[in-house]
Amino acid sequence: MKKQLKFSVFRSPQITKRSLFFLLFCSLLTITGVGGLLFYFGIIHINYPDRNRFPIRGIDISSHQKQIDWERLDRSTINFILMKATEGGNFKDPRFQDNWRQARQQGTIVGAYHFFTFCKSGREQAQNYIETVPKQPGTLPPVIDLEFSGNCRSQPTQAGLETELNTFIAIVEKFYRKRPILYVTHEFYDRYLQNRYAQQPIWISDFYSFNKLPILADGKQWLFWQYSERGRIAGIPTLVDLNVFNGDKNQFDRLVNTEVMQKQQ
Repeated sequence: MKKQLKFSVFRSPQITKRSLFFLLFCSLLTITGVGGLLFYFGIIHINYPDRNRFPIRGIDISSHQKQIDWERLDRSTINFILMKATEGGNFKDPRFQDNWRQARQQGTIVGAYHFFTFCKSGREQAQNYIETVPKQPGTLPPVIDLEFSGNCRSQPTQAGLETELNTFIAIVEKFYRKRPILYVTHEFYDRYLQNRYAQQPIWISDFYSFNKLPILADGKQWLFWQYSERGRIAGIPTLVDLNVFNGDKNQFDRLVNTEVMQKQQ
């Protein structure tokens, strides 16, 4: 029997090759499927920023993260929390006030962002933000979320966007005495901000750079990097966005504590 089996396999090379190919194909599918599941559930990520180069790390949250168990959050690994405050001319995140209060009580550096819409004026949106976000020392500068996803269908012209965005920036910067940060996707940056807004720090969203540092189209350096949207943090019942600051603790402290000089009228 052994000799017959050996002879059969030897005389049937095509069957052996097909079988081997099938096994390899099935193995690849299995590995891909398992990897996809691990990524989907936030167990593995595409990007892993070097902790030595990016020691200051944080998360961004909104009402989508539901009720957070603040006692379980590991403050040693979360240096800051950015939270959604407002959107458009009148929407206020229902969990913002509680999130802000709880995070401050825990001693965590906080910041608030506004989702900037195309269908409301910059002045109206700035007023919404100012009515909602406390003016307190030791916080991140205001952050303006600029992206196409979830925004109004009608996209503004370059001049139209700059008019409303400049109005928002001017009002908010004057009130909080801090230069607002622009949170952007590559798509939005390339369309509207490339080679513009040199004075505004950039918070870039880039989940798929495959562990390479994000590069803006015009070569401008970014200040924050949102590198994953599928983080798992003890105390937060949902997946959460993960971010790093492009600098060390001294630079981060200066960002939090420094006010901009107001222009003389």
